Amino acid sequence: MSKQDLEIPIGKRTLQYRLFEMLPAVLSYGAIILLVILSIIDPFLAAIYLLAVIITTLVKALGIAFHTISGRNNLDHAQKVDWHHRLLSLESPKDSYSKLADATSDSFGFDRHVRNLHQVSENPSAYPKPSELYNAIIVAAYNETLDVLDPTLQSVADTDYNNDHLIIVLAYEERGGEAMEKTAQLLQQKYGDQFKAFHLVKHPKDLAEEVRGKGGNITYAGHYLKKWLKNQHINYSDVIVTTLDSDNRPHKTYFDYVTYEYIIRPDRKKLSYQPVSLFLNNIWDAPAPMRVVATGNSFWNIISSMRPHTLRNFASHSQPMDALVEMDFWSTRTIVEDGHQYWRSYFHFDGDYSVVPIFVPIYQDAVLSDTYVKTLKAQFIQLRRWAYGASDIPYVATRLFSKRRNVSFFPGLARLIRLTDGHVTLASVSLLVAFGGWLPLLINSEASINIIAHQLPEVISHVQRVAMIGLFITVFLAFKMLPPRPARYKRRRNIFMLLQWFLMPVTAIVYSSASAFTSQTALFLGRYFDKFDVTDKATIDSIDATKKSK
Repeated sequence: MSKQDLEIPIGKRTLQYRLFEMLPAVLSYGAIILLVILSIIDPFLAAIYLLAVIITTLVKALGIAFHTISGRNNLDHAQKVDWHHRLLSLESPKDSYSKLADATSDSFGFDRHVRNLHQVSENPSAYPKPSELYNAIIVAAYNETLDVLDPTLQSVADTDYNNDHLIIVLAYEERGGEAMEKTAQLLQQKYGDQFKAFHLVKHPKDLAEEVRGKGGNITYAGHYLKKWLKNQHINYSDVIVTTLDSDNRPHKTYFDYVTYEYIIRPDRKKLSYQPVSLFLNNIWDAPAPMRVVATGNSFWNIISSMRPHTLRNFASHSQPMDALVEMDFWSTRTIVEDGHQYWRSYFHFDGDYSVVPIFVPIYQDAVLSDTYVKTLKAQFIQLRRWAYGASDIPYVATRLFSKRRNVSFFPGLARLIRLTDGHVTLASVSLLVAFGGWLPLLINSEASINIIAHQLPEVISHVQRVAMIGLFITVFLAFKMLPPRPARYKRRRNIFMLLQWFLMPVTAIVYSSASAFTSQTALFLGRYFDKFDVTDKATIDSIDATKKSK
């Protein structure tokens, strides 16, 4: 597909595109309105409809509980693997295989590793050697302070991967002003000699046909990297590009792991590599509602890693440089360039594209601003931006229902249905489950004599008790996943970490559902989000400094 065919339309949309933009809001509002209409017409039908929704949700919840446990186990086991050693063994695969052919081990993926060595040794010319490859890291920044960016770059410097094969591109915004410029210079002075290269790339403001977002910033940096690699005579196919937000801290084995996966897959160009994003950097410092949201998002990412057929790009991810060059990097016309990159890649490669899960984390911050009210607002804005991924529905649908379609129809339709279902479920289901059981009784006086309608709240209560099993699993695993408690907090902080889960129904409605409806309503009305609202990334140190300065 040409570059133009991959782009989101700018300005006026076609009628077909507008209708599909309106679809998620129509379905989400329709799910609520349908229950109201059925409650008026026939409470029995309303009860059947609601029970169907609840049972479907329960089945999904049971699957989620299973994937949560399995995904958490994979995460635990994969972090214990010496990926650096496994990567180095691919340098001489024949010798490595001869040493391990008859060996046994219960370490994560060991048998697969032996098979990979045999596969590579059979046809070594088809697989690059680790010493031939580089990892380029584009760190996107806007106006973040040194307190936020320095730990990110330090975590990259401290990974097990050979720093002489790491290329850093600090992509910062001109809009960040003099403070951002000074921070970038300080970081280059500190880390400039710790990698193969350390580049500062300032993204100019107000470029044509760009929304104010991360996509334009990292794409501008990508073009800079493309020129630099060409001047250095480094093949694009020998470079894996990872995008990091300013607060992202990769696991020490991440770059070894992703390079290993890149080498052993013959179709490597048509793949991207997705780590598990865990919002745990500052989880002890964030307010209780934000801790619940952050932990829920972390577990969703763990669950997603166990479902490769539905896995899509999110936040930080890696992709081959040659693929990015062909696609002109990322979209500069959307504020959700990460998830949208999946669909750009899917259509660019004519449907022959998938995402490989990397079972080690990239740690991120929970939302935290310098006041409680600002933090609550910032959390909603972040979730609203993520929910704006509903804007991918018309992008996918108009390409699927087109005479110029370049992907297989039914696999593409299955993806579109899953995409739409995810956004509609996010908006409507928590409201239906929380309040739907009482609606027939409140709206229709005749419902009081309808046995099914009358017992519906009690039935839903029983179902919710079963669903609590999943919540208990989440709470248990959440405690196991917590980083060590900072010394500034006493042990009673653990009690609040437990009590916070009573807020889960509130956060599901006030944040997840409301943010989804807000984004879908904006799409319905054609009021597009054309500005990336940067999530506040304050730290305890920066908050204390601000308070002292007042």
